[in-house]
Amino acid sequence: MPDTNPVQNVSFPSNGGTAHGYLAVPGAGSGPGLVVIQEWWGLTTHITDVTDRFAAAGFVALAPDLFGGTTTHDSAEAGELMDRLPVQDAARDLTGAVDFLLGHEAVTSSTVGTVGFCMGGGFVIVLAAQLGDKIGAAVPFYGVLKEAYPDLSGLTAPVLGNFGEQDSFTTPDAARELARRIETESGVTPEFHFYPAGHAFFNDENTLGTYDERQAAIAWTRTVEFLRSHVR
Repeated sequence: MPDTNPVQNVSFPSNGGTAHGYLAVPGAGSGPGLVVIQEWWGLTTHITDVTDRFAAAGFVALAPDLFGGTTTHDSAEAGELMDRLPVQDAARDLTGAVDFLLGHEAVTSSTVGTVGFCMGGGFVIVLAAQLGDKIGAAVPFYGVLKEAYPDLSGLTAPVLGNFGEQDSFTTPDAARELARRIETESGVTPEFHFYPAGHAFFNDENTLGTYDERQAAIAWTRTVEFLRSHVR
């Protein structure tokens, strides 16, 4: 059975209802806004730790809980959870998160950055295409969508992608095709990096056994520098 993870510490309006998530604020009390989008495992302690790390780097970081408190460490169960989450429903919760941050007293930026992992990496691109100039930077890590990407012509944000050369979920060829679509449909030329690692190489709680400390550190530095440059 899935685990129940009570890490939610904030609620925000979403499509006429209420969504929940985990919010971390820098020690200074303010900073640029950033939405952190979970993997298919749910809002796990890994995602809250990454959210805390972004807060320590100066961002007001919010990780929406797209699975309503459910987490799992089983790949088959995670796949089922992702399959039961319509992309449009997730997009509505994520849009609410962006609006919540833009209206938050601690957020100093006029745009919001987005970073996501696995399933969340796919949602990063969808959200950037839907919200246009509300998104200041989009950073997908090995993005996976269960269905084809929608129209990407509305994307205006600079894009930094982090992908594994040995990734069998999001293959290098699939990542290059995504880069081609982004550029063709939006006119934005994405900056994609390929690492000598497998899927989920950034996740230090990785049940797939592909965590790579060195490559994760390189990707982290690139990501933070990119977000600082573009989210203002």
